[in-house]
Amino acid sequence: MKLIILNLARSTTKKQLKNLFEEYGSVESCDLVLDKSTGKSKGFGFVEMPKPEEAELAIKNLNNKNVANKKIRVKEAEDKR
Repeated sequence: MKLIILNLARSTTKKQLKNLFEEYGSVESCDLVLDKSTGKSKGFGFVEMPKPEEAELAIKNLNNKNVANKKIRVKEAEDKR
């Protein structure tokens, strides 16, 4: 299941994001969306978790959680088709 994580602190690293989600299960991939010109985080990213039940648990526990003084939002990413 692919998750989108919104409202991340711009200082959050890919490793920190991955560690946050690994508490709830295995993480297949983890990507921060970066600004092309500055290389800095745009404040959101994607995490892919192969087991839907673990992804649901991560959504339940991490949505609206305070991370680095920002209340993050976690939900299932929508397919762009």
